[in-house]
Amino acid sequence: MLVLLGGVLPLAIIGTLWLSGRPVHGVLPALVVIPLLLAFLLLAMRRRAVVLAGGMLDVRAALYRKRVATAELDLARARIVDLGERTELRPWLKSNGMAMPGFHAGHFRLRGDFGKAFCLLTQRERVLWLPLQDGKQQLLLSLERPQALLDALRGA
Repeated sequence: MLVLLGGVLPLAIIGTLWLSGRPVHGVLPALVVIPLLLAFLLLAMRRRAVVLAGGMLDVRAALYRKRVATAELDLARARIVDLGERTELRPWLKSNGMAMPGFHAGHFRLRGDFGKAFCLLTQRERVLWLPLQDGKQQLLLSLERPQALLDALRGA
């Protein structure tokens, strides 16, 4: 979708203006900036990492980063969930993040009393839900092996 918006759409606008005989120079700056911005966002979406080292969980999601001490996590309540079934844990309002179909990264509000979540979501099944001890914040992470991280956190 980003490729269509950032590449095809600007070229279609330029082609339409050029074929109709209208001056193209007025829209050229915007038509150059839009593809560059969207290329930057595509590259940023590739920045995804979850690292557990030295008692800290470091999550990098696109332009965002969250570091949490493992002692702050409520591992007794942590679970692997399906967001299709647990709708109260789905990201609802974006407070500082980026969201497109199949990708959520950054800070979001959740429904009900679940408060805030830092998300790195690429799919809705098998999401690692890591609530914090304060009861109002959590991490939602799509991982290849969510059980492996949960076991490592509990072992630490």
